[in-house]
Amino acid sequence: MIGFLNPTSADLYKPQIDAFRHGLEDEGFVEGQTLTIEYRWGEGHSDRLPQLAADLVRQRVRVIAATGEVVSARAAQAATQTIPIVFTVGSDPVKLGLVASWNNPGGNLTGIVVLASQLVRKQVEMASEIFPADVVLGLMVNPENAGLSAEADGNAAAAQLGRKLLVVKARTVAEIAPAHETLARGQAAALVFAGDPLFLSEDGQILDWAARHRLPTVWPQPREAKNGALVGIGSSVPEAYRQAGTYVGRILKGARPAELPVMQPAKVEVSINLKTAKALGVTLPPALLIRADEVIE
Repeated sequence: MIGFLNPTSADLYKPQIDAFRHGLEDEGFVEGQTLTIEYRWGEGHSDRLPQLAADLVRQRVRVIAATGEVVSARAAQAATQTIPIVFTVGSDPVKLGLVASWNNPGGNLTGIVVLASQLVRKQVEMASEIFPADVVLGLMVNPENAGLSAEADGNAAAAQLGRKLLVVKARTVAEIAPAHETLARGQAAALVFAGDPLFLSEDGQILDWAARHRLPTVWPQPREAKNGALVGIGSSVPEAYRQAGTYVGRILKGARPAELPVMQPAKVEVSINLKTAKALGVTLPPALLIRADEVIE
């Protein structure tokens, strides 16, 4: 029996769960046949995670997959120093205090780093490439995500490019709508999202609002372009979860987390939605379309 800890919900994380199971299957473990998974979901309330992690420890799971950013990893880390933990986070796990080093984690934690913390600069740069220099760009961040330096990174990129950046903050679902109104009052011409489970779990609501207000969005996941974002950029999150499942399987076979190096997907993919661009009257630079890995028409 293993544990799966996440701050969102099963409905929102189905592609990631499927990929995680595929990773386990690669190592010979099939849920419902050779393995039981105890799922614990925060349902958008990250403050529940310490209690949920403690419950998994009481269940005596053999491994905890602490997924969906640093809040899960830290909750699991605080709950046990002996049960192996495989995390998925968006920034340097050494700086987060999760491991001693990337190559030799040294404790009971190891895992996968999704390229989130490095993406805000790239997203602001891409938005600056698309939109005129005199318009305001918006950046939405969750200030409680200790794994990201999104606000500082966004401001640094905007300053270097001579762009105006309006930063808005949302810690909970209830704070997203007021953040939207701040963007509207500030006349933001485009909106960049920092990588955070809160925004990704509410992408439907956010994209509907953006469409109604004719606001192009740049997301830290390629799949969001298929959902209606103008641009999605990042590494494949399902692939990261498949790797996490593989690591859990290897640990079940006897590998020690201290000896499994922290992994990071190597490729950053760019997906662009031309239908969204046409609907919003956005002209995309030909050079950007050439660089894109996927163009949705």
